[in-house]
Amino acid sequence: KNFGISDGLELRVLKRGARPEGGGEVLFRCPIVKALKPMELVNVGQVRRVRGVAYAAKVSPQIPNRVVDAAKSVLTKVLPDVYVYTDHYRGANAGLSSGYGLSLVAETTNGCLYGAEASAEPGGAAEDVGLMAAKVLLQEVANGGCVDSSNQGMVLLFAVLGPEDVSRVRLGK
Repeated sequence: KNFGISDGLELRVLKRGARPEGGGEVLFRCPIVKALKPMELVNVGQVRRVRGVAYAAKVSPQIPNRVVDAAKSVLTKVLPDVYVYTDHYRGANAGLSSGYGLSLVAETTNGCLYGAEASAEPGGAAEDVGLMAAKVLLQEVANGGCVDSSNQGMVLLFAVLGPEDVSRVRLGK
C-alpha cells in the first residue's frame, strides 16, 4: 500500500499446509506495476489493534481455539482491541501434514504493521504456540521502527527499486 500497490491485489488460501510435508496452496494476484512510489514510514504511532488467524489442518477444531485463548491472555493485558479468527481445514483442503499455528499483525495509528508467527512443534501444547506468537509480537513492537524485523529486507528492496525520489523508513533493532 505504501508503494502504490493496493488496487487489484488478491491473496487467498486454497489449501492449508503444515510442516513437514506442506501441501498448501495459495492464489496470489497482483497487477503489473510500472513504477513504485517513494514511501515515508518514519512516524510509528501507537498500536491500536491486533488481528490474527489461528489455523489448523487435520487436527481437532478445538486446538485453534486454545491457541487463541493463550495469545489473548497475553495481548489483552496491554491492548483491548484484539481479534483472532480461527481457520480449520480438513480432508482434501488440509494439505499433506497435520499441524497448527498462529499469525498475528499489530497495526499502529500511523499505519505501521508488525507481524509475528508461531507454529506447532511435534508434541508441543497448543497454548505454547499462542504464547510464543504473542510474545514475539510484543517484542517486535518493543524493537521500534515502522517495519517488523522479518520484513525490513523487503521494504529496503522496494525502496531501492523505487524512483530516484527519496524513500524514508524507520527501522527498529
